Amino acid sequence: MTYSALRLFKETLTGNRGWKPAWREPEPKPRYDVVIVGGGGHGLSTAYYLAREFGITNVAVLEKGWLGSGNIGRNTTIIRSNYLLPGNEPFYELSMKLWENLEQDFNYNAMVSQRGIINLYHSDSQRDAFVRRGNAMLMAGADAVLLDEKGIREVCPFLDFDNARFPIKGGLWQKRAGTARHDAVAWGYARGADRRGVDIIQNCEVTGFDIRNGVCHGVTTTRGAISAGRVAVCVAGSSSRVMARAGMRLPIESHVLQAFVTEGLKPVIPGVVTFGAGHFYISQSDKGGLVFGGDIDGYNTYAQRGNLPVVEDVCEGGMAIMPMIGKARLLRMWGGVMDMSMDGSPIIDRTPVDGLYFNGGWCYGGFKATPASGFCYAHLIARDAPHPVATAMRLDRFRTGHVIDERGAGAQPNLH
Repeated sequence: MTYSALRLFKETLTGNRGWKPAWREPEPKPRYDVVIVGGGGHGLSTAYYLAREFGITNVAVLEKGWLGSGNIGRNTTIIRSNYLLPGNEPFYELSMKLWENLEQDFNYNAMVSQRGIINLYHSDSQRDAFVRRGNAMLMAGADAVLLDEKGIREVCPFLDFDNARFPIKGGLWQKRAGTARHDAVAWGYARGADRRGVDIIQNCEVTGFDIRNGVCHGVTTTRGAISAGRVAVCVAGSSSRVMARAGMRLPIESHVLQAFVTEGLKPVIPGVVTFGAGHFYISQSDKGGLVFGGDIDGYNTYAQRGNLPVVEDVCEGGMAIMPMIGKARLLRMWGGVMDMSMDGSPIIDRTPVDGLYFNGGWCYGGFKATPASGFCYAHLIARDAPHPVATAMRLDRFRTGHVIDERGAGAQPNLH
């Protein structure tokens, strides 16, 4: 079934009795060419691009819960490609280009809204750093505009420009950035992969790996053993736990990142706005709620809930640039488990075990990378070679010293 205005009109006239499930609920087969561990955005997009780009359709996506129960349904929906380093910027620009055609590509409304993102700066040195970042973006084919205070006032007149401690002097604007509906992205990729023959198996937890003589031959699950030519892991905050079952210790820590939504308000935030003197970012959903977040909690945990000191810190950041947010009532909050790498950048690479691949370490940037992550991971699995824009995202870069430290914070995952 394809979705269209004509189909919607027909179903409206016939009582909506003709809609079919978006994907099948198959039983796992004993063997697949590729088994993908993790049914989040990255796992589903990998399966989709394996089938669409490389014609590999004998694929299973194994999800221990239900689709959308992990970080793909627990984020602040921001999409952007405003990175600095050559190991990152071309990758995220590829993702941005894939976002722009995503809904037409898999015939599903993911509510991609390119309303732009503004990163505020509060000092001359920060302005110079943003000039450098903007130039790097332009060199990579992205878009970037440096706005002065007057330009920011025209777009966001509600900000506290005269704050004595954090005066707003301007910002770096990427017009093509914006937001997308997080769970709809998962559903769209799931439906697209299913239509091409991929088996999406929910409530199927991987409990171990069948590794013999340095080669991975498959996985053991709560629904039986499944053999595979290649096994690809992408389980976000559970990366360390899952890969430990393959005898691997990763350069990753798991931390909680909280997000918040206020009551529905009339349109006020034009796009995405980030605080340059702290860690605070905010946008407005289509329902009117202000969606915002900030720093990770800072301690290691697998719990999908946060603590009150970080709630206070995030709210302080919001009040510093827009005091009006103090009048909004908080509707709900939640936490997602982040797999924080040592340099704040992701990993898409083969492992020392033949036939076993790993995708993780996305820190704060997992959702925006969903299309490019799946595309590049599929390329790696199908051709056993990294995609040109993901060659720096190696697992061994911490041993060789070729880190991708976007923030320059050093090897401390809790700082990225």
